[in-house]
Amino acid sequence: MFTVFKKTRELEAEINRFLDTIIEASIHFKEGMRYYMRDNTGPFEEKVRIIDRLESRADALRRSVEENLYLNMLLPEARGDVLALLENSDDVLNALEETIIECSVEKPACREEFKDEFLQLVDAVVDAVDEMVATVRDYFTNLSDVPNHITKLKVHEHETDEIGERLRRRIFQNSELSLCEKLQFRDFILRLERIADLAEDVGDRVDIYRIKRIV
Repeated sequence: MFTVFKKTRELEAEINRFLDTIIEASIHFKEGMRYYMRDNTGPFEEKVRIIDRLESRADALRRSVEENLYLNMLLPEARGDVLALLENSDDVLNALEETIIECSVEKPACREEFKDEFLQLVDAVVDAVDEMVATVRDYFTNLSDVPNHITKLKVHEHETDEIGERLRRRIFQNSELSLCEKLQFRDFILRLERIADLAEDVGDRVDIYRIKRIV
């Protein structure tokens, strides 16, 4: 990691564990939504529980990192940037958790004809989250790679918007669905799109902080 830290090893390890936790949650989210689309309730609910535990672990890691930042920052003016990145990255994990919990609670119906496209949307969202983590990680390890990851992140976020809009149009054009069903599934699609939006926001922050580091 670059030298904003005095003693880096413990802090590096905690930040990496925090970012790894987000990646792990995104994997379980993707698998969980596939179980949901197959009406495989038991494994789906297990994924909900796993993501809940991962979110708690990430919160604990974030708090520990934040405490250590005040002791180990070489450049105090960078502290706010690092804190913001951790908090905003945690917001993405929270959105993953909230979305899969709401899916468990509300159980939105998805017709067979929409399932493949819905899973494409989930894949695009998870790709955006994973690219966000790569972007944040490179902020600490390799600033020169950050723009490349941000470009990929924006591609995934745009793909999320395109799939989400297309799927919402198809749902509202379907005369066999009740308005209640349409609205419920629309809200769930918008939740997914919001996760990618939050991930893109983190990428935008990283780009600003990167420029601050190099000027």
